[in-house]
Amino acid sequence: MRRTPSRAAAVLLAGVLTAGAATGCGGAARGGGPAEEAARATPGAAGVGDPYFPRLGNGGYDVRHYDLDLAYDPATARLTGTARIAARATQDLSAFNLDLTGLTVTSVTVDGRSTPVTRAGGELTVRLGTALREGAGFRTVVRYTGRPRTLTDADGSREGWLRTSDGAVALGQPAGSATWFPGSHHPSDKATYRLAVTVPRGLAAVSNGEPAAPEAVPAPAPGKATYVWRTTQPMASYLATLAIGRYRTTADRTPDGLPVHSAVRGTADGPTDRLPEVLAWAERRFGPYPFSSSGVIVDPSVDAGYALETQNRPFFGSGTLDLATLVHELAHQWYGNSVSPASWRDMWLNEGFATYAEWLYGEDTEGTPVSRRFATAYADDRNWAFPPADPPGAADISGAPVYERGAMVLHQVRRAVGDRVFFGVLRDWAAAHRHGNASTADFTAFVERRAGGRDLSALWQAWLYGEGRPAAGR
Repeated sequence: MRRTPSRAAAVLLAGVLTAGAATGCGGAARGGGPAEEAARATPGAAGVGDPYFPRLGNGGYDVRHYDLDLAYDPATARLTGTARIAARATQDLSAFNLDLTGLTVTSVTVDGRSTPVTRAGGELTVRLGTALREGAGFRTVVRYTGRPRTLTDADGSREGWLRTSDGAVALGQPAGSATWFPGSHHPSDKATYRLAVTVPRGLAAVSNGEPAAPEAVPAPAPGKATYVWRTTQPMASYLATLAIGRYRTTADRTPDGLPVHSAVRGTADGPTDRLPEVLAWAERRFGPYPFSSSGVIVDPSVDAGYALETQNRPFFGSGTLDLATLVHELAHQWYGNSVSPASWRDMWLNEGFATYAEWLYGEDTEGTPVSRRFATAYADDRNWAFPPADPPGAADISGAPVYERGAMVLHQVRRAVGDRVFFGVLRDWAAAHRHGNASTADFTAFVERRAGGRDLSALWQAWLYGEGRPAAGR
């Protein structure tokens, strides 16, 4: 994400993360008598215990795939959906939770059996008649309807389901994806996706991944059009997007043959024609592009307050499309999208890397030394409000230190280990955790190994965890 400077403060949700407690039910798990088997199964946790958003995500299972069939009517703002969620139990389960904000659930089945559910705020608790064994795969089908919500963050930016004059845009960082489909909405639970959406004819529907071949698209009802998108590389749910409206859509390829699918409202593309050039530069610096397509979604009618690195094709709203932001959001495809944070405390691994990518691009293509950008950031008092690896709370995970002080951390690593090791770290970090998750502790250990076992604890303490402004040369 690259928030506008006047709003680079907080991500504090308004009423989305209300508590919901799951309680257990009986059932057979494995081995022993029925009573013993039932006692062994327990409810999955109603959240993964993230330090800032403890109710995001869910315990007890791992989602493998989301298959979403949606229909949206812009005239009534009503969404009708069927979510088919393929998952694997990570414990003996008597019940499990799904994150869902608003919307009305009309039915839930697990492996074809109708299942009772309860709601408490943003938590949907599914109670199993027969327990699921640890390691067992299972499929949950949720049918739902309603008018999806727009969430307002504490910094004034918006996420979730953002209505437009002729459609909507769905943006999900950190919890907006739960406004339009049920699931496990924490970055640590990544999955593949298929999305089919039916809209009034004349509108386009654009999402992540690649469009299905025409012969694979179901025939729509009269006056309707159906679009199908598939995301075959794992994706964190906050990176899922859906844009519905009168977009000009294009399908192209980079000189290297990478498919590029873009959607633009209006005629002004800004610097989007430089996308192949920026991708080629990023591959030289960061290694092979981690996904099977690229592109952009540009909608100046959406004033969310930021651009967002939605997977495969970043979203740019009102006033956010410039070359520096294009570089930032494309760099996120490596750092944040392919290598996703283990928790929201690790946000600097997204934003510090993407900010440093801006600095590197300026050094490589415009002759602006990174040291000059470092000096400007160092002089900015906002960047010393808190340590980038330990924001004080949820309201700070998109604060200035996460971006620019995070980038300063990387430059200090570059100074400490030299360019050869440093640029190897950038490439190898992206490769080692490709399509996975990683924490700050993973990164510091990785750097020290690549630096020949060198102890860099003084650097981490001063720049990553320290409360004050360290001497610039340390």
